[in-house]
Amino acid sequence: MSPRIPEEKIEEIRKSVDIVDIISEYVQLKKQGRNLTGLCPFHGEKTPSFSVSPDKQLYHCFGCGAGGNVFSFLMETDGLSFSESVAKIARRVNISVPEAEEAAGNSGKKDETLQPWIEGHTLAAKLYHHILTATDEGRDAREYLRKRGFTREAIDTFQIGYAPDSWDLLTNFLEKRNFSLKDMAESGLLAVRDFDKKSFDRFRDRIMFPIWNKNGEAVAFGGRILGEGNPKYLNSPESALFKKSEILYNFHQARKAIKKKGEAVLFEGYVDVISAWRAGIQHGVAALGTALTENHARMLRRNADKVIICYDGDDAGQNATFKNAVILEEAGLQVRVARLPEGYDPDDYIQQNGPEQFSSQVISQSMTLMAFKFQYFRRGRNLLDEGERMDYIHTVLKEISLLERAVERDHYIRQLAEEFNISLEALKQEQHQIFKSQKKKEKREIRSAAGSYAMKPQKKLKLAHENAERLLLAHMLHSDSVAAQVQDQVGGTFNIDEYQAIAAHLYSFYGEGHSPDPSLFIERMEDEKLKRITTELAMMTINTEMSEQELDDYIKQIKKYPKRLEIEQLKTARKEAEEAGDFNKAASIAMDIIKMEQALKKI
Repeated sequence: MSPRIPEEKIEEIRKSVDIVDIISEYVQLKKQGRNLTGLCPFHGEKTPSFSVSPDKQLYHCFGCGAGGNVFSFLMETDGLSFSESVAKIARRVNISVPEAEEAAGNSGKKDETLQPWIEGHTLAAKLYHHILTATDEGRDAREYLRKRGFTREAIDTFQIGYAPDSWDLLTNFLEKRNFSLKDMAESGLLAVRDFDKKSFDRFRDRIMFPIWNKNGEAVAFGGRILGEGNPKYLNSPESALFKKSEILYNFHQARKAIKKKGEAVLFEGYVDVISAWRAGIQHGVAALGTALTENHARMLRRNADKVIICYDGDDAGQNATFKNAVILEEAGLQVRVARLPEGYDPDDYIQQNGPEQFSSQVISQSMTLMAFKFQYFRRGRNLLDEGERMDYIHTVLKEISLLERAVERDHYIRQLAEEFNISLEALKQEQHQIFKSQKKKEKREIRSAAGSYAMKPQKKLKLAHENAERLLLAHMLHSDSVAAQVQDQVGGTFNIDEYQAIAAHLYSFYGEGHSPDPSLFIERMEDEKLKRITTELAMMTINTEMSEQELDDYIKQIKKYPKRLEIEQLKTARKEAEEAGDFNKAASIAMDIIKMEQALKKI
């Protein structure tokens, strides 16, 4: 059994970091009053509902309910155990906690399995880079890269290498260093022959591009064949270490520039990213041979407000631009599109026109997504044909109807009217009809999803006693003296079960001699539901000084509620007696109701 981490050591670690510093590495935060807000990393949203309190060292999402302190944040975002989250922060602040490391090690068997895989990829990257830059075997690859405009600085920055045309160079290299060849094959670094099950080098005669995870660890490779052959580009297979849907090429290096600019440039492949980097575009990333995913979009949204898509100018590139723009917009990102001439990719354009022109004429001159759609829907259409022209106008009007801002809708409708010499009023009327049709469709979908309900039910207004209990607990979390008064007058008789449980935990917390500390209190709670509720209560904005009258009013609401409930039950019983014709019983119940209402006034 792992040794228990002392509470005082956990507290030392928690107080040694600012929760804002940790969370800002995952979420783009903006100041709003005393707190900071951003888009929740735990669920998709377009309007920020995620709040971080520097004063309380807590976070809470008012959308999905997630909340807690710095340890629980790392547990949720990185999938860590409590011990692993403690160990991670301890390493960050150089605090030695052998108990945390041992506990984290015992609970991190997956990491133990993957660590040799990471080490194998790291060594392979160094070997390939050395072969490219310092050996005769890498001469042809060096010459090829030189002709393509790759500088030594770019080769070193992106650790580009070369895998010789050998079946066992890397295999022997790893075996001599006591790596398990079976593990290396499972990691995707090596391959296995079918007929004798022997390992061999997966990549041969290829320029090698290491692929890193968000922590900057080598987890895969992309290889471009140097001579003729297929496939032209070969990526490592997916594994427990390398999941394409969770990795953006160069994200670990570009992240700082992305956060600084509030903007990312999205390319199709790693060669485009590197070419753009040589043109001064340091905030470029790329998905890896797969469609952009919601995970990718969330990664970008946590660090930027805007994404410029810069894909090839051919049909495939433009179709991918349209498709991925939808995913990015749904994640809450502003999308712009950098236009390349048809038949060009970014690397080709830079080769022919130079890095300065790429930066100034392509990236800096990116167009709005709606302007791109105007051009995109023209592709393959003969607008001189009346039928195709009308179809094009209708298609564009449907896209305009999706715009949230009336000013934008008006701008693009006028643009259509001017281009095709059509009545502005007629276009507006048509667009309004499309808008109404879209809204009806959305309502039908909501009805279908909600069963018999046409709309999602609104949140139920909280009753007076519930508000009183919430506010009392919020004050109790920040004041042990308020908690003591409530304990004397109310004890554990809160009317809502969860609040009753939180109050009981709080009485115990203060009884152990702790001072008010919501973050520490939440950390000690084991029930996840109670943790979330307590975090929400702790994040409430309250007056730090509560008057005796205010305290008395809250306590009265709590005490009165059971009596009110009993009176309502008696009223129901009286009505049932009257309907049954038992008027003597009804009169007796009515007298009981009067007595209880009089007693209620005295509380």
